[in-house]
Amino acid sequence: MLSRLICMALVLVLCPFFASRANAQGNASGQPVSFIRDIAPIFRENCFGCHGSKNPKGKLDMTKVETLRKGGTKEDPIVSGKPDESHLVDVLKATDASRMPPRETGAPLAAAKIALVERWIAEGAKVDGGIDTKSDLVKELRKRWSPPALLGQYSFPVSVTALAFTPDGKQLVTSGHHELCVWDVESGKLAKRVAIRSRRAMALQFLPDGKLVMAGGRPGEEGDVSVYDLSAPAARQDNGVAVLNGVSDPKVLVKRLLEADDEVECLSLSADGKKLAAGGCDRLIQVWDISAGIAQAKLTDTIENHADWVFAVAFFPDNNRLASASRDKTAKVWDLKAKESVATFPEHQNPVFGVAVKADGSACYSVGEDKQVRAWNLTGDQGAKQIRAMGGAGGAVLKLAQHGKEPWLFSAGADAKIRQYEREKGNQIRELAGHKDYVLSLALNPSGDLLASGGWDGEIRLWNPKDGKLIKVFNASPGLKVVAAPAKP
Repeated sequence: MLSRLICMALVLVLCPFFASRANAQGNASGQPVSFIRDIAPIFRENCFGCHGSKNPKGKLDMTKVETLRKGGTKEDPIVSGKPDESHLVDVLKATDASRMPPRETGAPLAAAKIALVERWIAEGAKVDGGIDTKSDLVKELRKRWSPPALLGQYSFPVSVTALAFTPDGKQLVTSGHHELCVWDVESGKLAKRVAIRSRRAMALQFLPDGKLVMAGGRPGEEGDVSVYDLSAPAARQDNGVAVLNGVSDPKVLVKRLLEADDEVECLSLSADGKKLAAGGCDRLIQVWDISAGIAQAKLTDTIENHADWVFAVAFFPDNNRLASASRDKTAKVWDLKAKESVATFPEHQNPVFGVAVKADGSACYSVGEDKQVRAWNLTGDQGAKQIRAMGGAGGAVLKLAQHGKEPWLFSAGADAKIRQYEREKGNQIRELAGHKDYVLSLALNPSGDLLASGGWDGEIRLWNPKDGKLIKVFNASPGLKVVAAPAKP
């Protein structure tokens, strides 16, 4: 179950339509092979997972040319000008247990890519001018990568991995493919598109000044936390829809708070609006002081409190404690003042995908692959103790939202349903059904009278949380032609 969730719900498997073209698919005939353009991407995609800078197998770090040529526990795996004598080529072509990439990681390297590596070695295994052999190739490749142009019309639906209502509640921002889409709530019409570097947004958070923070990235390649001004002038109009350049226009992309080596999964803003936290696939939680404004944001804490990906973070109302949820099967609480972990909640015994904190700080709520919404509190020296478990879900619970005014919790996930619970008693109030696939995101508008849910199939549903009635349905994939299912006889 976990592998399916990670692949489907949390690591978006894009359709061939969305797939990036491999840099090493070919090289113009007669032109020398470029290391940084043609070879380094092959290494990143197939080798860095085992031969990265942290605990590389065989002590072979391939993320720098210098360490690659040192050869780890063996000699230099490359004999310049002689691919037939190069150990690197031998293991790429091997059919036994010595094959690289190893069998457990998947298929062997494509013959065309092996041929390109051979050609590069035959040409002298040269490194492009301007590339320092001590440079981190992950960062070098990142600097040279540019996101694709916005799609004029989506041929396939895009999964809605993040949602956020604008502060006035009149618009809904959703994740897209290298973009953020802004929809008019009343009409369900697309109002604005914002081109971004990240392949997808995983979390969205509006700041007190109205600017939007996004956490996301390209899974396995890079992650970021960026701040956008959605009121900035549009770069152009496309069929009456304003298109903003959030990639390079400083009026739109006003701040880039974090650049990471993998996707950033979550965000939380403190109740006083002075602190911002983010967590991601690098297991770290970053905290910024934004009291002087986002332009003067200062990174104050880098917390390594989990052994695996961090899926969710949530501030306590005192603004000094932070709850978090992780793939390491725990939820935890960190004290920012004491700089220490003060509690671990292990009862899920499965990856924990979401966490929330009660407005008075007396309880925490977490959800996970165990299909449960669990309420727990801090008990001093005893750490964290479960108060109750709220079941009923037919699959892993991926998202959790807490109503700001009413004692309600909302959960959603793999069974395509949303459940509304009475927070204090733990009883289920109602079930909101209608989604046809995983529900990946939830958001309440500022007044609390509208709940938005986003699905794997791109569908957005707007609900009245007071009575559970469905208000509106639309697909968040710009230009997608949704074919209605044939009526049942």
